Amino acid sequence: MRHMPTNSIDVKRANRNRIFRYIYDNPGSSRPELVQRLEMSLPTVMQNVKSLFEQGLVKEDGNLDSTGGRKAVALTCVKEARTSIGVEITRNHIGVVIINMDGAVLQGVRHRIPFSPDECYAATLGAIVDDLVASSGVDPDAILGAGVSLPGFISADGSVFRTTILPGSLHYPTHLLGDAIGRPTVYVNDANAAGIAEMWDSPPGQRFVYLSLSNSVGGAIVSNGGMEIGDNERAGEFGHITVEYGGNPCYCGQRGCLNAYCSASILADRTGGNLGQFFETLQAGDTDAQAAWNRYLDYLARAVNVLRMVFDCEVVLGGYVGAYMESHIDGLRQRVAELDSHEKSGAYARVCTRHTEASAVGAALVHIENFIRNI
Repeated sequence: MRHMPTNSIDVKRANRNRIFRYIYDNPGSSRPELVQRLEMSLPTVMQNVKSLFEQGLVKEDGNLDSTGGRKAVALTCVKEARTSIGVEITRNHIGVVIINMDGAVLQGVRHRIPFSPDECYAATLGAIVDDLVASSGVDPDAILGAGVSLPGFISADGSVFRTTILPGSLHYPTHLLGDAIGRPTVYVNDANAAGIAEMWDSPPGQRFVYLSLSNSVGGAIVSNGGMEIGDNERAGEFGHITVEYGGNPCYCGQRGCLNAYCSASILADRTGGNLGQFFETLQAGDTDAQAAWNRYLDYLARAVNVLRMVFDCEVVLGGYVGAYMESHIDGLRQRVAELDSHEKSGAYARVCTRHTEASAVGAALVHIENFIRNI
């Protein structure tokens, strides 16, 4: 249920938040425009804009064209007034980004460091974050906190991370990471984090499912500006849809899971673990690579068709493989169309908006969204 203002303090905060969000979404807007569009009095607008100025969140940005009389002053948000750190942890890598309030990456690094469930690994992560902050030039006091993307299940209170993907981390206390980072830290499933980034870049209220095709296959279900997590917080575990009964083994212990056919490693392992090199080989016309890619697309089309039949919305292809799908989307759509019982079209399959760093950005956006919501 949406919270409704109940006293004067709540009303003032709600008005200030509406004004900020309007300026955020409509850079170059003016005070008279805010009065008209938000149906607020001029004194209310003037008072709240002044407050946003004093907080360093809004600034004047030139004059607008005159429609008669004095030119209105354009207002815009100071997107670097607050920043957030995003961390992506995988089996073999640590990626760290710093984003502004627009979700734009100001600076980022990625290191090949295998995961290890010990304090030494956490200390290494903390040092990477500190070095990036120091080299980025951002104001440390403007950093809201850090969001950490993890490939597995996170307990409801955020204290424990459970996974079978990373060695030795079936039950990993997340505070080791937060203590090393030394800032307010939130923890997000990697596919959900990527879904958050995609939702941020999508029109408000858009429905879609996000299919993350990384070294494990996962997903997120986005609806009405939020994310479905399920009764057991396992919604979106698309990697464990059975696509081949009794088929290839999956790390979960079952056989025939989508993960065993459509993880990025299925392709990357053919070129020494280098996914980019696989697609270069494919582009060069290598017949073995083409056969592997066709098989991959066949299973991916099955999954996309299932997701469309269940959720009846767009299916967004993300993760490591999603970053390379732009030039191959037509081939996938053709396969999906052949399986579709209703539309005979695969147009609802599309490529993600962020081809890299999506999980790290999405985790960082948790802090940005919370801050904006409470302005």
